[in-house]
Amino acid sequence: MVLDLGLPDLDGLDVCTRIRTWTDLPIIILSADSSEDRKVEALDNGADDYMTKPFGMRELDARLRVALRHQAAGAETGQLTELTAGPLTLDLVHYQATYDGRPLDLTPKEFDVLAYLARHVGKVCTRRMILEEVWGPAYAGESHYLKVYAYRIRKKLRDEDGRFLQNDPSVGYRLAVEPAGPGGPGEATGPGDATGPGDATGPGDAAGPGGGAGTTR
Repeated sequence: MVLDLGLPDLDGLDVCTRIRTWTDLPIIILSADSSEDRKVEALDNGADDYMTKPFGMRELDARLRVALRHQAAGAETGQLTELTAGPLTLDLVHYQATYDGRPLDLTPKEFDVLAYLARHVGKVCTRRMILEEVWGPAYAGESHYLKVYAYRIRKKLRDEDGRFLQNDPSVGYRLAVEPAGPGGPGEATGPGDATGPGDATGPGDAAGPGGGAGTTR
């Protein structure tokens, strides 16, 4: 689905959120607003990709093909309804998550990041791999997204020391099969993940729009 945010009577993001309550159909947003805040808000509310105007039809066509490939790949694992990685449990049907039995209040993109890492538990996933899978190929170089999201996810997991969601500064992230002890690999407050001036609230996404536990994309 191609959704233009410039609708005459409705907020396009509201439409996107409503669509996500009943279908996983890929949604590509078109907008004249190129601000990072707007892009993050759209992606967090269920969009699969975001294109700013003006754009070429060949690029739109290519992005549609990528979105459909991602949907097809997801269908191949459609029988999977739950993921477990140590103390983390993800309900892929209802978009609900618990950690040590405690419900987590996650945005859709935070849930998707954890789901991707849980599918590769114990393995370091590169930043590019995570960005392309969760945000799409156009975001492969936007590593600052992951810095913000990793901080927010760790805070919600109460894993500020990074013993479960581990960071390899030169490569990417992984979920530990068994959380490391204090001082072990993946400490959270390394140079790339500390709550620096630009990272404490995330890029235009301070309250995690649209993303409580159980929120449908």
